[in-house]
Amino acid sequence: MSDKIVVYQVLTRLFGNTNTTNKAWGTKEENGVGKFSDFTEKALLEIKKLGATHIWFTGVLHHALTTDYTAYGICNDFPAVVKGRAGSPYAIKDYYTVNPDLADNPAERLEEWEALIARTHQCGLKVIMDIVPNHVARRYESIAKPEEVRGFGEDDDVSVTYAVNNNFYYNPNEAFQLPEGIYGEYHEFPAKWTGNGARASQPDRNDWYETVKLNYGVRPDGTKDFPTLPAGFENEATEIHYHFWQNQIVPDTWQKFKDIALYWLEKGVDGFRYDMAEMVPVEFWSYLNSAIKHHKPEAFLLAEVYNPNEYRPYLHLGKMDYLYDKVQLYDTLRAIVSYGHTTDTLAPIQHNLSDISDRMLHFLENHDEQRIASPEFAGYAEKAKPAMVVSTLISESPVMVYFGQEVGERAAEWAGFGSPSRTSIFDYIGVPAHQRWVNNKRFDGGQLSEAERALRDFYQRLLNLKVNGAYTDLHAYNREHTAYYNDKVYSFARGYEEEQWVIVSNFSPYESYGFDLQLPAYLLGSWFLNDGSYPLTEALYSTKETMLYIENGKGHMRVDIAPLESLIFKRINH
Repeated sequence: MSDKIVVYQVLTRLFGNTNTTNKAWGTKEENGVGKFSDFTEKALLEIKKLGATHIWFTGVLHHALTTDYTAYGICNDFPAVVKGRAGSPYAIKDYYTVNPDLADNPAERLEEWEALIARTHQCGLKVIMDIVPNHVARRYESIAKPEEVRGFGEDDDVSVTYAVNNNFYYNPNEAFQLPEGIYGEYHEFPAKWTGNGARASQPDRNDWYETVKLNYGVRPDGTKDFPTLPAGFENEATEIHYHFWQNQIVPDTWQKFKDIALYWLEKGVDGFRYDMAEMVPVEFWSYLNSAIKHHKPEAFLLAEVYNPNEYRPYLHLGKMDYLYDKVQLYDTLRAIVSYGHTTDTLAPIQHNLSDISDRMLHFLENHDEQRIASPEFAGYAEKAKPAMVVSTLISESPVMVYFGQEVGERAAEWAGFGSPSRTSIFDYIGVPAHQRWVNNKRFDGGQLSEAERALRDFYQRLLNLKVNGAYTDLHAYNREHTAYYNDKVYSFARGYEEEQWVIVSNFSPYESYGFDLQLPAYLLGSWFLNDGSYPLTEALYSTKETMLYIENGKGHMRVDIAPLESLIFKRINH
């Protein structure tokens, strides 16, 4: 039996902000900003009580922003290449320190972050932070790096477009120009390629113009200027990968990121979430992740990867622990919730991912996605409760919750650079439903409505369930064999000989359904259940029971399910 990993993602600068002004393009003085110190023992213990095992502190690294911190030896950034007033957490300016906005005393920002790491550990939670390997801020300038470390671009030959040990790509003899419609002052010569790979000296305003792309030894024609892994290395242990790279010469950017990762591990960080990992060669991940695991075998490594064709290479060759399950499970669940699509599409996903399903992180919200309760997604948070049950319980895979999701945050504010439906990652803003839970930093939900309290209670019950065992699809079997069973419900089983679970979710917001759910003989045989009757108790709220009847090796159980209800039936073999 294993304990499920539950990742609680927080946008660190918004978590403890209690200011409700919410002025568009507001400064941190006008709209407020959260601090490391807002994560008190009480706050952290409440996150743990919700069911979290890990906290992903998003936006910790020092990124480009518009606030003047020159009094602390930090050069000002140019607003023309900063998105919003608060700046993008993914335009890193200094990899060896943290965002001064988050500190009570910016001069001691690193010490305050280290204190939060220690406090989080004391509360029984693990710490995840971002590494953004594909790009850095347009003006990267590390003032906190160790004395022996050279910053990105410091030693580049800017007279050439590409050199294997250059950190950036250049357009020699061309000056950078701001995108059309972006106004202000920013000088860069020669122009560097933009973070999303745009090569023009004047990128489009929809490009990631606030960032520059890093060079991993991939030539402009796409060929590789670094060692490749031997055939069959996808089957080799991580330590074998580590020893392979000890005898290889790798590009300078690779070495810099290895040093950065090991630096933060030494500070007590437990793992990393890698931004846009598929934009970086898989060989680099073998190099980096094997070094991390050699140093800290239990490190948690999560990658943002969207191309299903790259899943297995990035897991097996790149030695990732987990990948986003975005374009398959998330997108499918969202289509069911938002547009009433058929639930028949769910089982094929689990079949397709059967060999790696436990390594696909599930979520319904994160900083990139629209809030469930926004009109653009579900319109109200309860509509996605069946999807959350399926996302959480369908496999052993980790599940992630984005702060405010558990109380139905709608992200309705015009924040500035960000638009409603997503909580802005670029602006100083409040998160209203979450702030009602924060309750002036009491972290007790004292201002929540009755519906918001009920929703948080649902999440807490669900995330604390310990459901184990192999997944078996029941949906396709019942679509063929069961009267009144339909494609607005979804059912599956989990379990093994000692413990059995049957989960049924109704995605319809309007209709109740009743049917005799069929359990096939091959499932009951794997559970070693003989003919007879077995009581099942609903585990989420413990208000319902049903009986499983087995005759001639086949089982059936009565299910009556209300709109948007999920029934999580459990049987324990005593």
